Amino acid sequence: METHGQPDAIPARFATLRQHLAAWLEAVQGQGLSERTQESYEERLLPFVNWCEARGVMTAPQVSLPLLESYQRWLRSHRKADGQPYTPGSQRDRLSVLRQWFRWLLQRHHILYNPVDSLVLPKEEKRLPAQVMNEEETHTVLAATDINTPTGLRNRAILEVLWSTGIRRMEVANLLLSEVDFGRGVVLVRQGKGRKDRVVPIGEQALHWLSRWLSVRPELTRRGDSGHLFITRKGRGLAKGTLTWIAADSIRKQAQLTKPGACHLFRHSMATQMLENGADTRHIQAILGHEKLETTQIYTRVAIGHLKQVHEQTHPAERQSKQATPDDKQAESDKPDSPKPV
Repeated sequence: METHGQPDAIPARFATLRQHLAAWLEAVQGQGLSERTQESYEERLLPFVNWCEARGVMTAPQVSLPLLESYQRWLRSHRKADGQPYTPGSQRDRLSVLRQWFRWLLQRHHILYNPVDSLVLPKEEKRLPAQVMNEEETHTVLAATDINTPTGLRNRAILEVLWSTGIRRMEVANLLLSEVDFGRGVVLVRQGKGRKDRVVPIGEQALHWLSRWLSVRPELTRRGDSGHLFITRKGRGLAKGTLTWIAADSIRKQAQLTKPGACHLFRHSMATQMLENGADTRHIQAILGHEKLETTQIYTRVAIGHLKQVHEQTHPAERQSKQATPDDKQAESDKPDSPKPV
């Protein structure tokens, strides 16, 4: 990480924000957090340090509530490289990590109070998945994949695994050959999000395509074999970006769907489709590896098909409409119009 140095060699009262940040990042390394989480902390906090330095604020005691409120306004108005603003959720994430860092500074007596605790953070977003595929669309994507080459069979197997298991892109990239149990019909996901292992079911259809892929996989191991379930032409594990390209290409180029998204679209779609078909949210929670049930319950707001069916079956007006005979409906349509009020 760029900010890492030896800040402990400098007396605390002389340490800069940048040096304190390096010390905190070193400290969180020992907390069992994933490397990606540590990198995300740095990505969220470095802009704040740069922003402060540009305004002559070099040390932690100089950071005040008015300064933080000014930074919060900057976050709201700032545009990223793609021209898009930070979402309220992204703003909240950055300020939440900033609060963690300053609590650490307070615990170590580098500051007398934590001004970030007094900052009003943006409300937590409960956003629905932007898009999901229905079952027909999912089958269209799978069927559109070219399976006439080893890499084509690999890509079909990847998509089948994504849909069947709902595992994340990172988890697919990290899967090893030994972590698929064909006999039990399960996949062992090691060190998933939150560095937790879990076992998830995988269906017969996905196992069928995995078997077909494994029959040609040796053709890609002539120059080495990393042991990953899905590999490149050189026998190495697939990069996350490659998985994104495979999924996105299959959805928009091969199947010609206009839906945005890639690997995560299969995860969203799988959860929504299972809920539509009557799965319990707690079972979906276990499969997806969600720590909180509230995260899984977002999908219940997307699974409108089952809700629509329940509405039609139970709402009095809908039931009366379905119970009416064709003769009743014809008689109703033959009634003269009511006189219009003058």
